[in-house]
Amino acid sequence: MPQKNLEFGKYGAQGIKGSDAVARRLDYLIDFIATPVTAKRGLLARLNYLTRSTRTLHTAHQLGLTVTDRTLNAWLAGTQRPTKANLDRIEAVYRRVRRHHVARHLLVRLNAGGGTRVEIHPLNQSRVARPHQRVVPYRKLNVRRWDAIVTAWANNDPRALEEAWTTDVLPELGSQWGQYEYVSNIGFSA
Repeated sequence: MPQKNLEFGKYGAQGIKGSDAVARRLDYLIDFIATPVTAKRGLLARLNYLTRSTRTLHTAHQLGLTVTDRTLNAWLAGTQRPTKANLDRIEAVYRRVRRHHVARHLLVRLNAGGGTRVEIHPLNQSRVARPHQRVVPYRKLNVRRWDAIVTAWANNDPRALEEAWTTDVLPELGSQWGQYEYVSNIGFSA
């Protein structure tokens, strides 16, 4: 990909990688707990989610929630408060477990009816000097296979997600695919 060798933002363009925008949109589509983990209610909601079954608790332990059952019970009872590092770990593990739980359902919804229509909003060039601006139109395309994208997202693997986005989706744009490596937003619903 020749665009990977360019210095993005050198002339003032603003945007994010398309794969990161897809991950943000997928996160938006699933319902995470809105209350922050630092609040007692948010912490208890996350801990209850992670401990509601032995299978979920086992998955949480595999993904990095490495505390003893005694400590976990003390957190649930409210007799002990997790440290800042543990709060961050609880949030990260909760998000990964939640992604795994909804990935299969989300994949079915995105692949239904021959795929999902995706809107690609070009990068923001408002800070780029006029001679350096290029015409990058707003694009729509139908993504037919979401398997690799959703799997990489559920596994929290940004490299695999970027690879799936750039090899499975962007080539559908034809010769202009390189202009959409960085975007301002990507929109779709399932």
